Amino acid sequence: MFDLSPDEWTALQLSLRIALVATTGALPVGVGIAWLLARRNFWGKSLLDALVHLPLVLPPVVTGFLLLIMLGKRGMIGAPLEHYFGIVFSFRWTGAALACGVMGFPLMVRAIRLSIEAVDRRLEQAAATLGAHPATVFFTVTLPLSLPGILAGMILSFAKAMGEFGATITFVSNIPGETQTIPSAIYTLTQVPDGEAGALRLTAVSIALSMGALLLSEMLARRLGRRLAGG
Repeated sequence: MFDLSPDEWTALQLSLRIALVATTGALPVGVGIAWLLARRNFWGKSLLDALVHLPLVLPPVVTGFLLLIMLGKRGMIGAPLEHYFGIVFSFRWTGAALACGVMGFPLMVRAIRLSIEAVDRRLEQAAATLGAHPATVFFTVTLPLSLPGILAGMILSFAKAMGEFGATITFVSNIPGETQTIPSAIYTLTQVPDGEAGALRLTAVSIALSMGALLLSEMLARRLGRRLAGG
């Protein structure tokens, strides 16, 4: 019952790789935008905040279709990328990682932003009055104190990437061994005779990974928070 077939193992390994690449690729941008939203006032801030959170309220298929229009081989961005640099995202696993990164980005930014907003500004001001450069203040004061939120945001984004379906299947299709992740593999198994057992196995794996990610996020965030408070 719980012995995964070779195709199911491939889908699991591909899902893990895509989720890892999506999370690590989105992290630097996520930290930067979270800091802007938490610490700076500028024209268009509300618009930026809305754009960041738009994937949460848009149907995932719409997000995937927009990615296909922009980054497909004939897209306004995808065509020049392929022509000049040979970079192709559509119907590739890298495109799946991009789609998953976009879908998990709002969760990452929100967690990091809340963590940065919780940092006492007086600590940053004290470092600045001692002559520290703004970049030094960020990397030595703000960033370390924001680590619980950063960690939680990363794990939530990773879990979201593991379960993403609509945007990825629209942007990169459902190609076994290339773009077929756990959700798309489950969808495929439900469409074929005698596929229920395989779908159930992958469903159990998906639930276990998601619950594990959420519990790990909570545990590590609490432990790191206590360490920072005690240090």
